[in-house]
Amino acid sequence: MQATAHIGTQDQWHERRRIVLGKAKVSHTLDELIHGAKQNEISLAVFKPAKVIDFIAEREESREWDPKKLSAMRAHIDQLSLFDDNEWRKTFRVIPKLPYKFSYRFEDANGQRSQLQILDWEIGALFWNCLWRDQRQNEQAAIEKVRAKYFDEFTTKDLHFFLGTTLQFHSVAPNPWLIIGVFPAPYQTQLPLF
Repeated sequence: MQATAHIGTQDQWHERRRIVLGKAKVSHTLDELIHGAKQNEISLAVFKPAKVIDFIAEREESREWDPKKLSAMRAHIDQLSLFDDNEWRKTFRVIPKLPYKFSYRFEDANGQRSQLQILDWEIGALFWNCLWRDQRQNEQAAIEKVRAKYFDEFTTKDLHFFLGTTLQFHSVAPNPWLIIGVFPAPYQTQLPLF
């Protein structure tokens, strides 16, 4: 049996904290990140919101993928590569488009209020799992379960956002950042001795 099997949950979170937050610069203000993005100095960041105000779910305009983009992607997938393993192409499937955009509204350390969309794959997977497990396929009930996790539960933790920019908006949007992941670590009750 491996020694890691006996590590408690709190110890595992301590190790995750050390790896994620101990190695990265954690930003507390969006202005510095926006400036860095505009200067092409940064496109990935760890951000600690001072206060999470709300969790928003907005209905997408279209429930289907753009047919032109889907066709282009399928054509690209169908082109075999001489140098790559092409086995994945046999099982590749397009997932259904998420019918909602999820966002956090929050304040940074300067009191600046912002709203950023969450593009983390886990939030989409949670929505689909909640919807498909519900006999009634009730979208509102699925959204409430996602909100319970991402707002009610995660805001009681030491929540950090992993932020990224996209090429499409990097240099033209007033704020090019998106939430590409969340890190809801429990608060540390005691600092480690060593």
